[in-house]
Amino acid sequence: MRQQSTHLLEGSNLSCVRDDRILFEQLNFKLPAGHTLLLEGKNGSGKTSLLRILCGFREPDDGQVLWCGEVIEDSQYHADMAYVGHLDGVKKELTVLENLKVSLALGQPGTYSIQQALVKVHLSGYDDTLVQALSAGQKRRLSLARLLITHNVLWILDEPFTSLDKQGIALIETLMTEHCANGGCIVLTSHHDIDLPDVSVQRIHLS
Repeated sequence: MRQQSTHLLEGSNLSCVRDDRILFEQLNFKLPAGHTLLLEGKNGSGKTSLLRILCGFREPDDGQVLWCGEVIEDSQYHADMAYVGHLDGVKKELTVLENLKVSLALGQPGTYSIQQALVKVHLSGYDDTLVQALSAGQKRRLSLARLLITHNVLWILDEPFTSLDKQGIALIETLMTEHCANGGCIVLTSHHDIDLPDVSVQRIHLS
């Protein structure tokens, strides 16, 4: 994974307006390698809107998003970024293995092989199981396994702990810590108070 001595992700004077209501304005942050940015706030405060801007799904009403000092449209940002949203993003008609093979075909190989990733997220032995037969927590862990098999410096996660029990939450926190230790960075929203003692966590509270 690529190491950076300067900031990887930067938001400069970001503003977002929805239905003539200002969700946030003049928002600034700088996220170095190895750091995590936690977005906090009530429902409707603009957390998901900010994530959509950071993903490039919508334009900010003012300001810009930079990746390694370049505007994201002019950089290899989308090749370096992976997004996991509220929906699991997996095909229920395919098996666990088939879903991961599709993800791998669309990206660059990451730290783990498919089998190693399945072991890591406690889905070993489910290779030929149709996704529609998995529990909600298993589907969530499968969606996060995609992050392990593809090379992405930045993880953008919208409520990644949804449908997970305490063990599942601890597992994801371990994966996040490992990712940051390897020079990656993470932006996430969560109603769960994350426990990452070995990671520098910045917080932005939207209200």
